[in-house]
Amino acid sequence: MEIERVQDISSSSLHTEAIPLEFIRSEKEQPAITTFRGPVPAIPVVDLSDPDQESVARAVVKASEEWGIFQVVNHGIPTELIKRLQEVGRTFFELPSSEKESVAKPVDAKDIEGYGTKLQKEVEGKKAWVDHLFHRIWPPSCVNYSFWPKNPPEYREVNEEYALHVKKLSETLLGILSEGLGLRRDALREGLGGDLAEYMMKINYYPPCPRPDLALGVPAHTDLSGVTLLVPNEVPGLQVFKDDHWFDAEYIPSAVIVHIGDQILRLSNGRYKNVLHRTTVDKDRTRMSWPVFLEPHREMIVGPLPELISDDNPPKYKPFAFKDYSYRKLNKLPLD
Repeated sequence: MEIERVQDISSSSLHTEAIPLEFIRSEKEQPAITTFRGPVPAIPVVDLSDPDQESVARAVVKASEEWGIFQVVNHGIPTELIKRLQEVGRTFFELPSSEKESVAKPVDAKDIEGYGTKLQKEVEGKKAWVDHLFHRIWPPSCVNYSFWPKNPPEYREVNEEYALHVKKLSETLLGILSEGLGLRRDALREGLGGDLAEYMMKINYYPPCPRPDLALGVPAHTDLSGVTLLVPNEVPGLQVFKDDHWFDAEYIPSAVIVHIGDQILRLSNGRYKNVLHRTTVDKDRTRMSWPVFLEPHREMIVGPLPELISDDNPPKYKPFAFKDYSYRKLNKLPLD
């Protein structure tokens, strides 16, 4: 059975100014109705090159406690490398369908790696205006190159170089967050599986949508990951839910957007927030984003770190193997 890709739906919809019914959100989700239009609070921005590293650590911890999202600048990932990452990803999505389908997720696959369209089961049967590509980039033992595009030829080299930089940045941030809990610098890294933790690259491709007021690129969700490190292109779309409102996130060129995911929420016993976010789409331009999800390996059991638990701070979350947590969340099953 051939799966219809959103990129193809977009091409045919642009002539009609209409979108298929399954992409039209209910009024409680439509961005035109639900986006906050007043003064927007700024998502925290942290300059990691600030010589006052205590101030940097305080800012990262405070943003993670209050927002669950922040942007980092001067983060050590070369701007030129981010541009190359975006260039090879954009080139892949502009290839003919037959070439993209050569790395498609197999229909019967249990895993999410590969080029595809639908991931999450939505309660109302609605669809998201996005195509995607998933593949692991670290550690080398879990990389499956059959899901990495062969074209453009430099795709592999760029992603392998990016993996090293994003791993280093994530470990720096996890160290700060661990010490913010009063723990050893390695505590959260080990809680996610240490050297066995996996880095999953995802490219989101949100083609132009004739009715951006009615559709969503990705509906409201928190990330399954421990942390997510994301670089977007220049087309805005990320929205964050805070204080009962949906706010647009500011685009800062070359910044990395850091999301606290479900596993850090649970390891920290709720001290750090997992950010609720969604993506809107644009009428005329293609939005793209490159999140890397730092996740425990499938069998890793994740729950509140024992060092944080006491009579005054009992566990708020039940421990789950990551594979079971993911299955339950994606299939809307209870997690308590």
